[in-house]
Amino acid sequence: MKKHSVLPGFGLTFGITLAYLSLIVLLPLSLVVLNTTSMSFADFLKAVGSKQVIASYKLTFGASFLAALVNAVFGFIVAWTLIRYKFPGKRLVDAIVDMPFAMPTAVSGIALTAICAKNGWVGSVLVPFGIKIAYTQLGVLVALIFIGLPFVVRTLQPTLEDLDKEVEEAAASLGATKFQTFCYVIIPSVLPALMTGFTLAFARALGEYGSVVFISGNLPMKTEITPLLIVAKLEQYDYAGATAISLVMLVASFILMFIINLFQWYARRMGT
Repeated sequence: MKKHSVLPGFGLTFGITLAYLSLIVLLPLSLVVLNTTSMSFADFLKAVGSKQVIASYKLTFGASFLAALVNAVFGFIVAWTLIRYKFPGKRLVDAIVDMPFAMPTAVSGIALTAICAKNGWVGSVLVPFGIKIAYTQLGVLVALIFIGLPFVVRTLQPTLEDLDKEVEEAAASLGATKFQTFCYVIIPSVLPALMTGFTLAFARALGEYGSVVFISGNLPMKTEITPLLIVAKLEQYDYAGATAISLVMLVASFILMFIINLFQWYARRMGT
């Protein structure tokens, strides 16, 4: 029997969706794979396995993951504050959260560098304590935290708005402490959204270039990120080397995203 869809013309719209995604997403990604086929396996390993490239992998993935974790914690606090409390200047704070979305990445990088440099507002205070931000790996982490925060906050806000306060009151009336209510009532309810925000922040950090390139100082083997190496390869007309590094980033990112999505699916299943 013919099944009627709520959406008229589903076959046509589904076909357009597949065609559009193929042109915009699958075709460019397939070209990355095809361009590496012109290299021998030995040349491929040489391009993606040098000490400089491996050091950039460690910094890019490590700093991105750590920045996403930090944003998951503080993004939850920011979203909770904006949803649950009323205070003067709330709309201004809510608008400030979106600033990393609106600002060009180059502007973000220049602003962070100016603030965190030795003579900057923040840097001049921390330098006497031996803490340097600009032109260090810590600066890379700060930049990635800056650009990833809105993803967590905006993902959590709708879930927190739907979270009924009566559920917390019911837990309290049953004798649960605030800590127990937080761990067994609030966290399970928002965990899928929190995992989604974490994933978006992590993915955004992996591909970040503009804000990091200024504050990192681009020191080889120390503060050089993988996207910078790809751009450097392109400027040297080494397209095969650039696509080889891009392919490694693509495969590694896909595996990590798949694992994170599994955790997200498990968290959503446990919450139902």
